[in-house]
Amino acid sequence: MPFAARGIGPLFARIAAAPYLERQAVVGPEGALSYAELLDRAARLAAGVGAGEAPVLVYGHKQPAVIVGILAALRLGRPYVPVDPSAPPARIACMLEAARPADAVLAQDAPPVLTGELAARGIRTVTLDPLATGLAAEAEPPAAAEPKAGDSEAAAYIVFTSGTTGAPKGVPIPHRALGHFADWLLATHDFVPGGEVFLNQAPLSFDLSVMDLYGALLTGGTFFAIGRDELADPRRLFRRLDGAPLTTWVSTPSFARFCLAEPRFTQVMLPALRRFLFCGETLPVGVARELLARFPRAEVWNMYGPTEATVAVTAVRITAAMVASERALTVGHAAPDIDLWIADPDDPQRRLPHGTRGEIVVAGPQVATGYLEAAAVGPSPFFAFPDGRCAYRTGDLGSIDPDDGSIACAGRLDGQIKLHGYRLELEEIEAHLRVVPGVSDGAVLAIDRDGQPDHLVAVVVGAPDDPSALPDGGRPLTQLVRTALAESLPDYALPRLVRRVPALPLTSNGKVDRRALRETLG
Repeated sequence: MPFAARGIGPLFARIAAAPYLERQAVVGPEGALSYAELLDRAARLAAGVGAGEAPVLVYGHKQPAVIVGILAALRLGRPYVPVDPSAPPARIACMLEAARPADAVLAQDAPPVLTGELAARGIRTVTLDPLATGLAAEAEPPAAAEPKAGDSEAAAYIVFTSGTTGAPKGVPIPHRALGHFADWLLATHDFVPGGEVFLNQAPLSFDLSVMDLYGALLTGGTFFAIGRDELADPRRLFRRLDGAPLTTWVSTPSFARFCLAEPRFTQVMLPALRRFLFCGETLPVGVARELLARFPRAEVWNMYGPTEATVAVTAVRITAAMVASERALTVGHAAPDIDLWIADPDDPQRRLPHGTRGEIVVAGPQVATGYLEAAAVGPSPFFAFPDGRCAYRTGDLGSIDPDDGSIACAGRLDGQIKLHGYRLELEEIEAHLRVVPGVSDGAVLAIDRDGQPDHLVAVVVGAPDDPSALPDGGRPLTQLVRTALAESLPDYALPRLVRRVPALPLTSNGKVDRRALRETLG
């Protein structure tokens, strides 16, 4: 029976019945756990934490014990709330207030401010070492409980996204949503049972990690985590990647661009790699083209979806023909049973004709029903149809091709700015910037004056194979980029200034860190 119908909780029975219990389930910088060890320790932890309905907070950064905590919560039928140590204490306090967990599993030492907050709220805590070995000596755990009727509508996990008010918004993802995504993921790709190794780049508090975590667990594969220290040190990162048995690469496009700066990042470095799965932000055509050239035995997939619709709702395999031109890449077609349309931003139920740009709206079994404490985050982008289908206004601009029905994304509704009377989409300018000869990466910032956008600054990274293509200094570089952009953009969309940096800073989620970029520019 599909997971969408049963809920994701019964994955224990599926894994335990498979012939790969001795295979590595989780591999991280601190060590590895086999499926037998992972399931045993999760069951023992569940017995210690106990039943209930309140969420279980799981704190840590990719230690195998974090996965033990997640599976323990799933076994109990309780939603888990992943929290990465990179989150500031004030943000964690907001998450605790919204999610109201009754228990916390700490897979690493927590700072006193967090332990004090947990104690003040009466949240029971269990502290594990990175491999959860301290659970091994406890009493035999009870047999795995059968899933209960109605579990598909209960939350499987709660993940937090940035809020327009500055406070994070909690999104409870139901089992039926996670199950539908898992069914679609497995049906779309020819995963080898017991033979896949999934790269984990994103923190477990970022919903992109749901793709590699459940992709690995539901195929009897290996969850191969890259730690924070490796992400911060390219030498350590590429030593870890060199010869790694990865078969499935899951990351943001920004992380792939970062890796492409290393000439050794080819099929020789990752000989077993069979596919790249991208989601979370725009996949530049140049990145896809370079990956297809360097990894001739690997597929490149572009996916799209908001957190509120469970990771991704569209997908397309990128072909050589698609990257032969500089046209922006499509994000493909919607998953089965997903209703995606382009709406009038003033009326989300009014569907615009194909070929017309408007707001992307998603409905169907992968859509959550709302945020935690919805009244505190303003007007809800969620709504429901009379037949019970949940719908979500993404805030993303897009269109549907009238010929083949493929979906194109064109940035954010709230990413638009008005500069000297003209409406501009910064992501559109960035797409043109990245194909300027000699530019390997780039971002565009709007600089304010008196509270209003005054001018644009383009920040560029030179191509690693031709660093002389972009001369150092202000005027020559600015003239080169403005002249190139003028071929495709109107005068009012051209950046006033261009600055060169060695690399664009990334957030812990693998996206461009625009706040840090502004601080770099001064």
